[in-house]
Amino acid sequence: MMPVSETTYHRLALEDPEGNWELHCGKLRRKPSTSWEHNYLMVELFRQLDRQFEHQAFHVRANIGRVRQSAQSYYIPDVYVVPAEIVRSHRGDRGLEYYATPLPLVVEIWSPSTGDYDVDAKLPEYQRRGDLEIWRIHPYDRTLTAWVRQSDGSYRVTEHNGGLVTPGALPGVTIDLDALFLAT
Repeated sequence: MMPVSETTYHRLALEDPEGNWELHCGKLRRKPSTSWEHNYLMVELFRQLDRQFEHQAFHVRANIGRVRQSAQSYYIPDVYVVPAEIVRSHRGDRGLEYYATPLPLVVEIWSPSTGDYDVDAKLPEYQRRGDLEIWRIHPYDRTLTAWVRQSDGSYRVTEHNGGLVTPGALPGVTIDLDALFLAT
């Protein structure tokens, strides 16, 4: 498959919104359908995050919009948090919704159709973007692996099997993993 230009990618993504098109190293990739557990956790995590934010500060996105790593790489995270001023600055914009600056939290949820790709392709790109915290939630193992950006640009990795988890870049926000996993 021939590499696709950024302009062509934007046009395709806008003309075929149901296609859930991502761009990895210049190659088009359709984000595949995901499992029941994946989708349930995505919605529940969105709910836990969204009800804790005053929309003056942050907006939560779930499987919409994109994060841009470069002109050759755009991804649709399962869940992510965007500073509200960035969202407000694009009101009325008719172009493709994407975020090029590092975000406070980006989350991928493991699914049989996406698991290897998320870990091998997307997570390293989120780190190259400099996202402040990156989570991978595994619904079957009931684990949350967190990569937290350090001041030197490296990432500290922790794993959580339950309890309360607080994203470092989102003061006052707590995710109850026991409640999240109980729901699955």
